[in-house]
Amino acid sequence: MSEPALAPRRWWYVMPVVFITYSLAYLDRANYGFAAAAGMARELNIGKGMFSLIGSLFFLGYFFFQIPGAIYAQRHSVRKLVFVSLILWGAAATLTGLVTGVGALLAVRFALGIVEAAVLPAMIIYLGNWFSRSERSRANTLLILGNPVTILWMSIASGYLIRSFGWRGMFIIEGAPAILWAFAWWMLASETPNDARWLTAAEKAALAGRLAQEQAGLKTFGTYLETFRSREVVLLCVQYFSWSLGVYGFVLWLPSIVKEGSAAGIVATGWLSAVPFVVAIVAMLVSSFFSDRRAHRIGFIWPSLLVGAAAFVALYGVGASNFWWSFALLTIAGAAMYAPFGPFFALIPEMFSKQVAGGAVALINSMGALGSFVGSYAVGYLNDATGSPESSYLLMAGALFVAVIMTLLVGRRPGGRSGGGGGGAGRGPGRGRTSNFQRSTSNLEWTAVSPRASERGLSSSPF
Repeated sequence: MSEPALAPRRWWYVMPVVFITYSLAYLDRANYGFAAAAGMARELNIGKGMFSLIGSLFFLGYFFFQIPGAIYAQRHSVRKLVFVSLILWGAAATLTGLVTGVGALLAVRFALGIVEAAVLPAMIIYLGNWFSRSERSRANTLLILGNPVTILWMSIASGYLIRSFGWRGMFIIEGAPAILWAFAWWMLASETPNDARWLTAAEKAALAGRLAQEQAGLKTFGTYLETFRSREVVLLCVQYFSWSLGVYGFVLWLPSIVKEGSAAGIVATGWLSAVPFVVAIVAMLVSSFFSDRRAHRIGFIWPSLLVGAAAFVALYGVGASNFWWSFALLTIAGAAMYAPFGPFFALIPEMFSKQVAGGAVALINSMGALGSFVGSYAVGYLNDATGSPESSYLLMAGALFVAVIMTLLVGRRPGGRSGGGGGGAGRGPGRGRTSNFQRSTSNLEWTAVSPRASERGLSSSPF
């Protein structure tokens, strides 16, 4: 079965809709950092410590509702879940511009986390219905590019909106598009290839056959609980917790760090804050392209995180004495933390069967939400308590070092043997089975640790 038979136009029908949806979710969670830089806490008479806690509260709501949302998406409908979520998170984001005190802001931030919780796991499940293994890292990257691309334009737009309408106007204006987009999503998104009128019967059959073939030989478990207790999932939970601590400590407080370090106005702060995400976009595209080309995941995750950790250590050494050196290192750290997202979210569905992969993604992502809560609160707290971001740089560096170690452990089989050079997840506990990344099934030969994949799929991808 040749890769071109898998309908190249899937990329143009599916990915723009997915990208816009995730972009809007990220817009409505990340603009809080610009409101912080614009004096929201001062206007609401909220102390800096409490304001950091409120900003982090989003991730607690996000943490608690990941798994229920993912299970609903897996068993019922991604399309319905995302439609309702879009309307609710757009409303919550808009209401943020109307709050008058601590209680209302607490409630709105927590609610926003709840209604956005299932979006990323649902989207990973959704893309798994549409793209084969040799395409998945690139598909996931195009999804998660919604994160840095949104922050890039949001950093610029939010600066102008705050200058023209204040932080309240920014929240109201930036919350409305999610509500409007919900109806576009409902009309444009097809639940599965079988529901798509724009695919021929032959194309549907070819894609279904490829995806079914790839499921052969993957780990299956009797229950979600058994999946959650597996060695790989436990290690990836710790890994993603640590990684997210660094990412969201960086994302949420970057505008404040830039504003205070450069003494620039809010518009200039927006332009400067966009720069790390331009570099991050390039790094993500390059990483995902070569991850799919070489059919390798682990080797495209830990080196980038190690570079990010080293950049934060260097930031601590540079201190606040030279803003432009610090800004260059912040740019390197941001790009290095974002580069591995595509390979990482391609890794999980390649470790477990479709029946439990959605739950595994949700648990791992929920631990990432918990790490995001810790990171966004701790970085804000340390910056306030010490009067500079230097202590928080060490915190983020340490978290990324932990993520590197966990990633390498995922790539080793129990007993200390390498899972093929760090590319495979190894055997499950006590199962004595060949690594899922080194299985061969009839008519489908692939390995996540070899320098070549038997099926590259480059001709059906836009990049």
